[in-house]
Amino acid sequence: MWKRLVFCILFSFAASAYGKPRQDPSQAETRWTEAKAASWYSQQPWLVGSNFLPAYASNELDMWQAASFDPKEIDRELDWAQGLGMNTMRVFLHDLLWKQDPEGFKNRINSFLGICRQHHIRPLFVLFDSVWDPFPQLGPQAPPRPGVHNSRWVQSPGAKALQDPAQYPRLQEYVEGVVGAFARDERVLGWDIWNEPDNTNGSSYGKSEPPDKIELVLALLPKAFGWARSAHPIQPLTSGIWHEDPGAPNHLSAMAKEQLDLSDIVSFHNYDPPAKFEQEVKWLQTYRRPIICTEYMARPKASTFEGILPIAKEFKVGAINWGFVEGKSQTNLPWDSWQHPYVNRQPSVWFHDIFYPDGRPYRPAEVQFIREMTGAPQPKASAASAH
Repeated sequence: MWKRLVFCILFSFAASAYGKPRQDPSQAETRWTEAKAASWYSQQPWLVGSNFLPAYASNELDMWQAASFDPKEIDRELDWAQGLGMNTMRVFLHDLLWKQDPEGFKNRINSFLGICRQHHIRPLFVLFDSVWDPFPQLGPQAPPRPGVHNSRWVQSPGAKALQDPAQYPRLQEYVEGVVGAFARDERVLGWDIWNEPDNTNGSSYGKSEPPDKIELVLALLPKAFGWARSAHPIQPLTSGIWHEDPGAPNHLSAMAKEQLDLSDIVSFHNYDPPAKFEQEVKWLQTYRRPIICTEYMARPKASTFEGILPIAKEFKVGAINWGFVEGKSQTNLPWDSWQHPYVNRQPSVWFHDIFYPDGRPYRPAEVQFIREMTGAPQPKASAASAH
């Protein structure tokens, strides 16, 4: 009797670590109702933030691995985000990090969430990603390719795992483990299950991609949603559509249909000028769910803070731009740098990013505008902001 009692106590303690509910996956919740999604969104502020990768990291592995994870640098950069009035950040995770060290990975996520809380930021975590290098490897990451946009970003899962059903149980453990650990954690805004799932990277790694990649991901995407739901998270699930034509809503891709049918809240990517952005917002409103734009802002394409944020605020659409600090990701360089590297030249205007690595704003007027939109207090003039 006493042994059984002790076991139950220990089991309950283990199940509560990081708020992790241990429940039967077969009893997983279904997609949120429209009413539940609306109720959740009514409790949120206007969500504004960036896709966050600290300047020291060239990709998500570089950010999170124990040897390179840098809480002090993350704290420094998130302080700048708080100064802009940002209240969320979209942050990418990776299945190999779970494979490498589940407990250590959870501890680092917990540490990151502690830093976020200090800055009143609640992150949206991305679990899988179909963009850029299909061959991720643990360990020290190669230095950035000179002059090339996001040259070391890696997919999750990689092509080998995606093509090998024997690895799917490992992917399931990753999703259930991470979401389960923080399923009831108020510090987490939500879960972005799969970034651009049908992106075949035609301008970069297209020749290295599995020929049936879209079919493989299309079959795995609902499983991934199911794995996440089996943890009974209090946070919503989503996966953002990214290449649909709002002028042709009856011609959705098979992947976009699946994403919209599975998501609790609608999310999308839009790097177009303001008029096209507003058109897409009005179309997505017909789905009667909260809307978050999880990627926008490409200055040369006329997707700017000044053009997009007023529309997003008017319609209470969350706005998460790419990216935050100029660093090893080199996303201040344009997409076409894959064909024409910026080795001996600089772009006439930054493509993405807001700050230099030392915290100086790329465009002070732009930073001031963001603060005005979010209602953040304007800082006192200093040498660091006078550039």
